[in-house]
Amino acid sequence: MANPVKTALAVGACKAVRSALRTLHRGGTTTPGKVAMKIDGNILSTVSTGMDIIVVTGTNGKTTTSNMIEHALTSAGYDVLANKSGANLLPGVTAEFTSSASFFGKPKKRYAVIECDEGALKQVVPKIRPKVIVVTNLFRDQLDRYGEVMHTRDEIRKGIDLVPEAVLCLNADDSLVASLALDAPNPVVYYGLDTPVGDQDNVEISDARYCIRCGTEYEYSYHTYAHLGGFSCPKCGYRRMNTEVAVEQIKKSSSRGMEVEMRLGTEKRDVTVGLPAVYNLYNAVAAICAYRTAGFETEQIIGSLADVSSSFGRMETFDLDGVPVQMILVKNPAGCNQALSYLAGLGEDYQAVFCLNDRTADGHDISWIWDADFEMVCQDPHLKHAYVMGDRAEDMQLRLKYGDASEVDIEIAANNDVLIEKMRKSEVPVFILPNYTSMLSLRAALGAVTGKAEFWKG
Repeated sequence: MANPVKTALAVGACKAVRSALRTLHRGGTTTPGKVAMKIDGNILSTVSTGMDIIVVTGTNGKTTTSNMIEHALTSAGYDVLANKSGANLLPGVTAEFTSSASFFGKPKKRYAVIECDEGALKQVVPKIRPKVIVVTNLFRDQLDRYGEVMHTRDEIRKGIDLVPEAVLCLNADDSLVASLALDAPNPVVYYGLDTPVGDQDNVEISDARYCIRCGTEYEYSYHTYAHLGGFSCPKCGYRRMNTEVAVEQIKKSSSRGMEVEMRLGTEKRDVTVGLPAVYNLYNAVAAICAYRTAGFETEQIIGSLADVSSSFGRMETFDLDGVPVQMILVKNPAGCNQALSYLAGLGEDYQAVFCLNDRTADGHDISWIWDADFEMVCQDPHLKHAYVMGDRAEDMQLRLKYGDASEVDIEIAANNDVLIEKMRKSEVPVFILPNYTSMLSLRAALGAVTGKAEFWKG
């Protein structure tokens, strides 16, 4: 039972600390939550009581999928709480809910869409009791923090086991994600792509090649990317489940978005997704699946997807004195390969910027860059110039050279200001592929010179 005095103190302290930090342009995304939890260890449960909550977790796509759901709800007139800043560990989630509550700990909003780190799920969901949990995909990511991908899968399962009443929206194309339903009491709804994507020959599968149940190598009826697609085990029968929401045909794809035919239950609909690349189709069907499952009108989210904007650093665009600049966060081989494939498929001249740090939030192990297929852009005749920047710029430069980028001038940019000045002079569009902490820093610098709001104001 909540202690009213502790609750009031925790809420007041959280609001005061956040206000002070944001006055200093510090964001205030996690520290206010830590302060609130120090005063009242039960504060998150108190300030989320009675809310209808959708939680999104997984390796890639959490932020964009959450943004799609929140955008649909907001466009439909709902007042929604969302951790748009991307602070997705327990302190960040606590700060978001507590700052939004009344001083007596009562939620001011009924609905919430929360992005949650895979490892933090078991800490967060028992306190907020979500109605729906979406799992996007599972790939190797931050090996020094998570270890192998099965460990990440098991961490998510620990969270799911604590909220058996939550409905699971699972990616049917990902054998690891789909396996979360095995022996789980939760209701389950599946989504995915019912159609192959790209070259079906010589697909490299590194994260989930063998059956999670019996260890036999999977067979595939089709692939989308990485280990995603129509998998089946020839020995034990574990296979891709039938989907409730799925893309059945990709009709048009461009740098501005995609037009597809989707199946929603038994109904087929033409849907426009206002963001490019295949992984955003997965984000879109995940968002629709969650929206329907939570009891909202499907028509609302279908209409909103056409004008959904990118989340900060995820396909986000900037106008730098007339030079189009697009930022695409990359943090592991699977996501990086999708971004590289997007660039290589543009069919127009461009410059590329690769930013690599090895700080705690990124993962100190950067060996993943050798598993990503940088050859796709290094050998692309449309790549006119490449810049590298960050704590590990020289490592990235070496990786590009090994990618056969010898004919491309690979230039190290000393810092954000130097890079921005160089990008101003570009005569072609510029695409920036940063990992997490380099994205935060460069995004702040770009936002300052192009008039975009600080990320926590998004």
